[in-house]
Amino acid sequence: MGIRIKDIADAVGVSSTTVSLVLNNKPGASDELRMKILQTAKDLGYTGPRSAKAGSLCLLHIARHGHTINRDHDVFIADYIEGLSQGSKLAGYSLEIVMFKLAPMEQVLETALSKAADGFIVLGTELSREDIESFQVIRKPLVFIDTYHEFLNFDFVDMNNEDSVFLLLSHLYSMGHRSIGFVKGKIETRNIRLREMGFFAGLQKLSLEADKSFIFSVDQTFHGAYSDMKSILAQHPRLPTALICSNDIIASGCLRAFAESGVRVPEDISVVGFDNLPLSAISDPPLTTIQVSKAQIGRMAVQLLTSRIQDEADMPAVKVLIGGKLMERSSVRRIDKA
Repeated sequence: MGIRIKDIADAVGVSSTTVSLVLNNKPGASDELRMKILQTAKDLGYTGPRSAKAGSLCLLHIARHGHTINRDHDVFIADYIEGLSQGSKLAGYSLEIVMFKLAPMEQVLETALSKAADGFIVLGTELSREDIESFQVIRKPLVFIDTYHEFLNFDFVDMNNEDSVFLLLSHLYSMGHRSIGFVKGKIETRNIRLREMGFFAGLQKLSLEADKSFIFSVDQTFHGAYSDMKSILAQHPRLPTALICSNDIIASGCLRAFAESGVRVPEDISVVGFDNLPLSAISDPPLTTIQVSKAQIGRMAVQLLTSRIQDEADMPAVKVLIGGKLMERSSVRRIDKA
């Protein structure tokens, strides 16, 4: 491992910030201290920061089963890539994107090991806990996005799923709803699981009953969610007054199923989503949902990764959760409180 700014700081007895200011020819240190830092850096063999051309990052875009990472979610993924690209450019690194579709983990890891990148961002949407643990063979800095696991010694930057679902629940509660259901994906991802956990925890916090007959499972694609909800409606006449859908794609499919089945939204049932995809603003009716900035997650992932590469390799694992914002539209109606 090369000499880091922290090594120079420890040798001189100052902070890493002070060393960074001196090495970047910025004010903030006396002439005497400046000379001492520069001489120490030279003595230790510090070669300076990487140039923009020398540094490279790699995004591992992994679709393990394709039920979530698919065409319906292209806009969702594009927001992550926008943030990653912006962050990489600002940090002076190039960004390579390597895509895996239905590939075994052995192939993913073999490809990663062959890359000369300084570090990796891993799109973890469809990765299981075991999949993530397998990345221990990669001896370079890694940051996982769009997933989060406790008790794993990796860096994660993700949305705060549980708190965001509570925002939805609290909004429905304030609108008079006491009978609230949840629509999840048939193929479980970590984020969807965390949203479901947040749903049940939120019901308990609001002293509401959890009616398991109002927990529905549908396919994660638009057409799949539409078809599955049509089937549910055909055999399940009793519905809650409101439904929280685990993402906007599922919510949009459900809206179409309701419309074709004669169930009016929001007159007969209120519906909310999660993600604030562009389609949520133009759906019929426009969908109340949660916005979490995927671009911000991407930028923060790059900041964390480059700090690992440049100076903080020994820092303990960092887990960053970004909060959500309620986007209130027309898919929820106020009802008389029970």
